[in-house]
Amino acid sequence: MKNTFCIGGVHPHDNKSYSAHKAIVEAPLPKQAVFLLSQHIGAPAQPVVAVGDKVKVGSLLAKAGGFVSAPVHSSVSGTVAKIDTVLDGQGQPAPAIYVDVEGDEWLPEINRSQTLVHECTLEPKQIIQKIQDAGIVGLGGACFPTHVKLMPPPGKKAEVLIVNGVECEPYLTNDHQLMLEHGEEIIVGIRLVMKALNVTRAIIGIEANKPDAIRHMRNLAAKVLGIEVRALKVKYPQGGEKQLIDACIGRQVPSGALPIETGAVVDNIATLYAIYEAVQKNKPLISRVMTITGKHVTKPGNYLVRFGTPASQLVEMVGGMPADTGEVIAGGPMMGRSMSNIDTMPANKRMSALLFMPQSECYRPQPSPCIRCAKCVDACPMGLEPYLLSRLAKGEEWEEMEAHRVMDCIDCGSCVFTCPAHRPLLDGIRAGKAKVGAMIRERQAAKQ
Repeated sequence: MKNTFCIGGVHPHDNKSYSAHKAIVEAPLPKQAVFLLSQHIGAPAQPVVAVGDKVKVGSLLAKAGGFVSAPVHSSVSGTVAKIDTVLDGQGQPAPAIYVDVEGDEWLPEINRSQTLVHECTLEPKQIIQKIQDAGIVGLGGACFPTHVKLMPPPGKKAEVLIVNGVECEPYLTNDHQLMLEHGEEIIVGIRLVMKALNVTRAIIGIEANKPDAIRHMRNLAAKVLGIEVRALKVKYPQGGEKQLIDACIGRQVPSGALPIETGAVVDNIATLYAIYEAVQKNKPLISRVMTITGKHVTKPGNYLVRFGTPASQLVEMVGGMPADTGEVIAGGPMMGRSMSNIDTMPANKRMSALLFMPQSECYRPQPSPCIRCAKCVDACPMGLEPYLLSRLAKGEEWEEMEAHRVMDCIDCGSCVFTCPAHRPLLDGIRAGKAKVGAMIRERQAAKQ
């Protein structure tokens, strides 16, 4: 019997066959790279370069804007052309640094060899500092600065590291392929984080639809004391942090609390690979493996993309945008963001995938009145009442939304997926979360 979380969940078709088992291919360098200053949750990074400065691959472009922030490094070598704004995927101006690419010269301290480095003599604080200096954030979607996660607040202690190899979003295969090609490096990354957290146990959770990755990671984990691989039932959103904790150790994160309350720290497969490269190879986070896919994409696959590469170049790389494209999504179809602009939007730490959805699958049916079937309640993995939260949002009853735990919503979209009346439940809930979140911050500020 496979492990899974105990509340809610849905079963969308995975649509992974288009890019599954396709070897990671390195994307070409852009002629000009554009680096967003906000590629993470928290304060935007602050530029430390000026127009005309020469940079190399790995050079620091912007320092962290605070503790909950992350620095930005150059993925190319060349000259800083300007510090300005760029239109992001939603067509909104975002601060950015432009670099004209001139060759591919790397900082000499970065170890570019393929030799696996097993041993690490650094102390836990030194490991965390290297992770912080490298600009590593959670690459599973949230982009929370990883060094913060590895420093539990006073009175809290990690007991287990849970590794997210689930990749439950339909279409996405980049983490799957990363495990197959770089499993050994990931295992070293796990050992580094275990040392940093001072824990002796790690659980790698992988959905059962990736049997080859489960076998491969089990073979590697068998050589390391304290690491086990857990095959998980195929159910969305199995990869949600709170759902994964429930599935792996049977503990539930209390409402409004952080995962550390359960004694668990959760890191994504891609994050752990980046940690290996940062600590063992002195390589900052300058690229990631992205799935670029869709039912009618000419060359779907898994691509190693350097940050700053325009999304429009990635479209050309896979054979151009399919003629029947109705929507381009940054990420997966359940939790990704629809893009209104791909001409200038650059690849960044937040972008795990580019998905080209055909027009026939992008049509949103006209919503009809709620029939009180409670399917959204059954599907919600957080045990919420989406139909009620949506109604409260429409009436701007923000205090009631807070009382009904709207801030526990993880934006997974399971409620919308299962609603037979095609009601835009998540639209209202997201609006309510934004309003309630602002109210909470105002209350906290008033107490200080």
